[in-house]
Amino acid sequence: MFPDISSRAYEHPADRSALVALRKLSGFDQVFKALSGLLPERSLRLLFLSDSVRVSDEQFAHLNAMLRDACQILDLEKIPALYVTQDPQPNAMCIGMDAPIIVITTGLVELLDEEEMRAVVGHEVGHALSGHSVYRTILLFLTNLALRVAWIPLGNLAVLAIVTALREWFRKSELSADRAGLLVGQDLQASMRGLMKIAGGNHLHEMNVDAFLKQADEYEAAGDLRDSVLKILNVLPRSHPFTTVRAAELRKWAASREYQRIMDGHYPRRTEDKDTSVSDAFKESAGHYAESVKSSKDPLMGLIRDITNGAGDFGGKLRDKFTGAGAANGSSSGSSGGPADEPPADQSPA
Repeated sequence: MFPDISSRAYEHPADRSALVALRKLSGFDQVFKALSGLLPERSLRLLFLSDSVRVSDEQFAHLNAMLRDACQILDLEKIPALYVTQDPQPNAMCIGMDAPIIVITTGLVELLDEEEMRAVVGHEVGHALSGHSVYRTILLFLTNLALRVAWIPLGNLAVLAIVTALREWFRKSELSADRAGLLVGQDLQASMRGLMKIAGGNHLHEMNVDAFLKQADEYEAAGDLRDSVLKILNVLPRSHPFTTVRAAELRKWAASREYQRIMDGHYPRRTEDKDTSVSDAFKESAGHYAESVKSSKDPLMGLIRDITNGAGDFGGKLRDKFTGAGAANGSSSGSSGGPADEPPADQSPA
């Protein structure tokens, strides 16, 4: 257990940075204040109460036990309501403006074993502890609104800008919640298996965690600048990061000194949150991004390193990285990327 643990202990630096950027987005404050009072949260609760199964000691008792354990481990005093809803797509989410609600689909319940599900429940409790449910609810509402007002000239642009920023933040918040899931489950292999099943279905005997993680390495390093741009375009419509990326990020954190210190009982406390410095959070985020650029194998990040380091012959480097021409001269290890396939439907748990 982690008494009085602050969400700062497991939050990914990119999560905090994206949230700061979101709050600075023009018009977001006004939208947030308006929706805080207008969103039909009572209706939302009644909807799940009337058309889903509320987890309790009498219904899905094993999930109820996992929820209580997760809240105890992360020291979340108020246990969120948990519902199971009929949907073959594996998914889970934590929503709500005043009090968080956790919703898990039957597709996810049927897909995962007990230890894998424990990580998912911990993931959602992590969202609740971090206060992510408020912004997730706004994202769901605005995504639906964007579809309804798409026919209005220019009226959709402001909504789309906020939705895009919310999606960018939420993708980063998933990395934080994955860490919370690991703190609850304390079984890295179970977390890896769960992500792998979300990507490839319930065929565990046909899959291998190490091979799955190699895909993440290949994805990061593959191709030239064209592939880097395609990666960005592929991820923009998604609410979640790609599963291989999530697995690689979680593996990296599990091997870090930061994770070990938490497991040893050395972590930020909620009672200390009021004394935290915003500037320190900015410095941590900046340091994270600098290290990401430094260690990344992505061609675009390599180009940024060249620019930062004042590399000569910038035009030639840009040409080689964008066309893959440098590979023939031994200056690039990637091969030219082909046309992108249509990205699959987002099936990651929230």
